[in-house]
Amino acid sequence: MGELVQVLGGMSPQAVDAVRQLETESLKLPQMAIPTEHVFHAGMYARTIRIPADVMLTGALIKIPTLLILDGDTLVYTEDGTVRVTGHRVMLGAAGRKQAFLAVADTMLTMVFPTMAATVEEAEAEFTDEIDLLFSRGNDAANCVIRGVV
Repeated sequence: MGELVQVLGGMSPQAVDAVRQLETESLKLPQMAIPTEHVFHAGMYARTIRIPADVMLTGALIKIPTLLILDGDTLVYTEDGTVRVTGHRVMLGAAGRKQAFLAVADTMLTMVFPTMAATVEEAEAEFTDEIDLLFSRGNDAANCVIRGVV
């Protein structure tokens, strides 16, 4: 079992910049489509992606606190360096974080937060200003939206 990561804290400008530099370099490589499942239910929004084994990705800068549920085996870049997270983890994600992930095995990531948003676009604008970096916004985006109880 890897290190237990219970909190993904906010990141310093230097740590965020390190992820941005990695992102810039990785965008020069062939990209793969990552489908996003969006769920609206009971005043909550959840978005789930699957990172295939051996795939590295960077996330958008998150501007609000969220829960991040991880199931799999991945290396996660944090303010304190890279940690390996394995198994099923529910983590407290602070605002001001921009993670990089390298999946050792297929890994599911679900981010959850309370919202009054009625659309995916509204929910995405609530959690990040880097909307153009989201897999759900690309030309080859594959999105599934599920609506439960409002």
